[in-house]
Amino acid sequence: MFYSVTGNIICSDESSVALDCSGVGFRCLTTFNTLRKLGPAGSKVTLYTYLNVREDALELFGFYDITELDCFKLLISVSGVGPKAALAILSELTPDRLALCIASGDVKSVTRAQGVGPKIAQRVILELKDKITSSAFAGVSGEDILAAGAAMEVGNSAEAVSALVALGYSQSDASAVIGRLDPSLNVEELVRQGLRAVAKNNL
Repeated sequence: MFYSVTGNIICSDESSVALDCSGVGFRCLTTFNTLRKLGPAGSKVTLYTYLNVREDALELFGFYDITELDCFKLLISVSGVGPKAALAILSELTPDRLALCIASGDVKSVTRAQGVGPKIAQRVILELKDKITSSAFAGVSGEDILAAGAAMEVGNSAEAVSALVALGYSQSDASAVIGRLDPSLNVEELVRQGLRAVAKNNL
């Protein structure tokens, strides 16, 4: 029904922003990532929207860019993931970070979202794994996605990913880095080069 709303910011809190659109105030539920991109009260902004219709309420969700909106729609298509859980995930992870988590099977990073447990996180990864090349994840290159996925399938690479995870790196970051290295290298060399790469990229 609504593609977007454009107006001046009236106020915002930790989960929503209110916009004055030609004298009508619209409250949009949104993510931390969108809120961080907004200007102060009085500034003009356009939010891309999704209207959720329930028996007892109409909820308007707004996002700073179309990629985040598309990712939100994909998340709520997953069985058991409602709008609140989708907002929580996108508050914790940007669409590009979520894509890497899905490609690498990084359940732990997804469960950092408030109210999202391991079962829901696993379902998100399982049901969206074939969709991470869609426009909803346009911020991640196909090369990064393939690298992260490949690292989890090759013996030495998978062991090197596990070693980096044990050292405190996320599975998605470790997979993206190790997946770009020569899988014929031994585990020790993969870990050494992986550590050099993550240090260089400040991951």
